Amino acid sequence: MTDVKPGGNLLFLREEELRQAIELLFFAHRDFTAEPDLLLVEHGLGRAHHRVIYFVGRHPGITVSELLAILGITKQSLARVLSQLVEGGFVVQTPGMRDRRQRLLELTQKGVALERQLTEKQRQRVARAYREAGPLAVEGFRRVMVELIDERDRKRFPGRAATSSRRTDKAG
Repeated sequence: MTDVKPGGNLLFLREEELRQAIELLFFAHRDFTAEPDLLLVEHGLGRAHHRVIYFVGRHPGITVSELLAILGITKQSLARVLSQLVEGGFVVQTPGMRDRRQRLLELTQKGVALERQLTEKQRQRVARAYREAGPLAVEGFRRVMVELIDERDRKRFPGRAATSSRRTDKAG
């Protein structure tokens, strides 16, 4: 792997390299979601359900408003998906302790089991890729992914990966 220094060779910014990155993201996403998609179909669910199950599992007691902010979807879209998950016995909604209008979301045991199955397939894929790429590549990957995320969501990823990799020093 080439060490990139400030003012160094920026060939990775050529059009062909940027287009290849876009293609790699496409293929990675396709393959990353393929196995979970098959499992979801068995339950009559889709990717929107997967996202809700994942984030409710990751943040038990999350409010509907917080989930809307993470997913970046409309209330109407979430309501449809959430009602299917509640009816299917995957998610429960409870009123907030301080504000009874607030709806807190948690996975049921059935939801936890499904979330584990879905996440395990993806976790194995990421672990394999991380092992093959090595620690320097993993840190580089994290930095690139954080930079792809809109600024407002970067705070969700504390630590070195959340710090901007933009250089302020000038090459001399």
